[in-house]
Amino acid sequence: MELLATTGDAFVKVGGPTRLQGSGAQCLALDGDTVYVGCREGGLKRSPDGGETFEDISLPERDVFSVAVSAADGSVYVGTEPSRLFRSRDGGESWEELAALQQIPSRPDWSFPPRPWTSHVRWIAPSPHDPELVLVGIELGGLMRTEDGGASFSDHRPQAARDVHCLAWHPSAAGRAYEAGGDGVAWSRDGGRSWDKADAGRDRRYAWALAVDPADPERWFVSAAPSPFAAHGSSPSDSAIYRWEGSGPWRAMEGPLDSHVYALATAPGRLFAGLGDGTLLASDDLGETWTQLGERIGRVTALAVR
Repeated sequence: MELLATTGDAFVKVGGPTRLQGSGAQCLALDGDTVYVGCREGGLKRSPDGGETFEDISLPERDVFSVAVSAADGSVYVGTEPSRLFRSRDGGESWEELAALQQIPSRPDWSFPPRPWTSHVRWIAPSPHDPELVLVGIELGGLMRTEDGGASFSDHRPQAARDVHCLAWHPSAAGRAYEAGGDGVAWSRDGGRSWDKADAGRDRRYAWALAVDPADPERWFVSAAPSPFAAHGSSPSDSAIYRWEGSGPWRAMEGPLDSHVYALATAPGRLFAGLGDGTLLASDDLGETWTQLGERIGRVTALAVR
């Protein structure tokens, strides 16, 4: 098992080498031994050898905020600022823009509060069960959905959080989707058509990271802070990690934490958390107890397990 991360500046193999220093590495996705890293102002990087060497991939936009690989058909998706969505069906050799995203009625109202003149595709979640079904989160604009491979998109889904930070599907329970956002948490049992709010028991509303238990679609985890200022500011964040089981409510597993939890990742029997101060936490009992990994890697923006 290998833990990979981005720090907002570089790509890191935890316990191993650091690559792409100064690149603005923000997000990552895996496809076997191939690693894709999205960079702010640095475009998209691709590694065919598990993160040892990287090459630049040409895209029309240089600010990459999200990248995902479909477990259903291997398509690679990239989301940028300004909000545009691209797809490659050949491992990044060629790209097409899914321009129907620009036709969504709410498009003129999308706005990222710190930079109100723009917005970005914060998260892309291709369904692992249906290659035509993809969820797209706009920060800040809403949760969009296509069920025809991007030929058309529905606008923001009612009851879903509008300030989308993270989206996920359950790997084996078809139709189960999950969302964490700045204005709450929600989940879906029908492939993202409809959403139910899931905020009970969580005293910190500003949710960010998300992970699901691959063994149980009723068990999932989020991180949350009291506010965006607490999460992203210089003072202690008062963040916590929560677990939901069955019909809920949320129960705090770890916290308060001085630094915000920007990434969560699961592997069989293990849960990992990456914090804004570079701290890495691991749990072998579904979040009941945590240990700190010895390496501190810089601000964690994304985690993946390979």
